Amino acid sequence: MPITTCIFDAYGTLFDVAAAARTAAAEPGRETFADHWPAIAETWRRKQLEYTWLRAITGDHTDFWQVTQDGLDYALEAEGLDGDADLRERLLQLYWELEAYPEVPEVLRTLKDRGLNTAILSNGSRDMLKGAVDSAGIGDLLDDVLSVDSVGIFKPADLVYDLVIQRFGGAKADVLFVSSNGWDVGSAAGYGFTTAWVNRAGLPVDRLAARPLHILPDLTRIPELAK
Repeated sequence: MPITTCIFDAYGTLFDVAAAARTAAAEPGRETFADHWPAIAETWRRKQLEYTWLRAITGDHTDFWQVTQDGLDYALEAEGLDGDADLRERLLQLYWELEAYPEVPEVLRTLKDRGLNTAILSNGSRDMLKGAVDSAGIGDLLDDVLSVDSVGIFKPADLVYDLVIQRFGGAKADVLFVSSNGWDVGSAAGYGFTTAWVNRAGLPVDRLAARPLHILPDLTRIPELAK
């Protein structure tokens, strides 16, 4: 069946999660941080994800802003920079203004010009997602921004993927679900979506029950797949 709806994960897929740390590292007076930013960016993202999984398993839900702060606090302490309150505040501010990957606007515009539904489905809180979408200037290229705030549990719970069908209808296979997270796209494939893994880092496929149908180095070919 033809694809009618393209759904994108947000963080790491449309928005560069390393951009906050990279931008802060280039600012005057942050020479010490410049030596640490790659490790902090990597640990921040890893702990952010781990905390969502643990909270989903235990039922101890909170919003994504809290796990984002918790992940950053862990990363800063791991690098011995947990005493720098100004740095912490600046990194959190920048996370609301993450850069979109360069191909994002054109990909979304092409999909919209073809009459497809386009939306974000994210663990992010509504306010955080609005900040990122507004900062990237892509709001007019999306039909909706769906947040786990609606269901009170993080991906990869089926309740989150259900939001797509509730919003747009149709069969699961009519949805092209796009994510840079192997665990997310594998779970979406098991749910029944047609899937594309944006494997920017060239990682192995996760050993999960379902595998992504398509594996791409970036988003450029998504309109080609959504036919």
